[in-house]
Amino acid sequence: MSLRVILITGANGGLGQATAQAFLQESPTNHIWLGVYTHREHADKLANENPGRCFCVSLDVTRPDSWKQAVAEILARHNRLDVLVNNAGNHQDALLAMMPPDSWRRVLATNLDGVFHGCQAVLPTMISQRSGRIINIASLSALLAPAGQTNYAAAKAGVIALTQSLAKEVCRIGITVNAVCPGYVDTEALAVLGEVERQRALERIPMRRFGQPCEIAAAIRFFACAEAGYITGSTLKIDGGIF
Repeated sequence: MSLRVILITGANGGLGQATAQAFLQESPTNHIWLGVYTHREHADKLANENPGRCFCVSLDVTRPDSWKQAVAEILARHNRLDVLVNNAGNHQDALLAMMPPDSWRRVLATNLDGVFHGCQAVLPTMISQRSGRIINIASLSALLAPAGQTNYAAAKAGVIALTQSLAKEVCRIGITVNAVCPGYVDTEALAVLGEVERQRALERIPMRRFGQPCEIAAAIRFFACAEAGYITGSTLKIDGGIF
């Protein structure tokens, strides 16, 4: 099996960690780069547990120069980059009438601009390789937008549209671009909910349980595999049957 180099953003969180674990378990020839910014304790731990196969790279997804430096560091070591998982994201929920303009800008900068900058940063390498996989993490909020998330829902809907458009631009040169829309997943994002809020969320899910990060990671890993080479521009919702 040949070497495969994978960059995962937002790699300190639950979904980023599960995705990295899935790729590490998939093949000994997978080399994982964990894009991290202000918080990196979990990413550092995973890298230390997998020396020579898992690495941390400093990456602020909202800054093109940070992307350029991160990609250059990866290429300096491996001279290739095969998979990008745009997973970094954040919430700053509020009703639109009371939403501070900075909350709008920050959420779009991380969730949408970050995907744009990431795709633009890796495309020259993937184009020269004539191969690559880009998996963008959107959200069920993009398809079924809730009240109080105008910024987040708009950003994630933009991610889906970006995915579809970019997929058409690069499909003839061996690059696929797909999106995943998780629903309620049992990560740090749900940890802030109180017991009443958690119960209400569960009642919305036909399966009556939250998704596990490994279940989302499995779909990401599939989109990145060779057998998924004819799938591009797709959006996969993983939500326990909500929508």
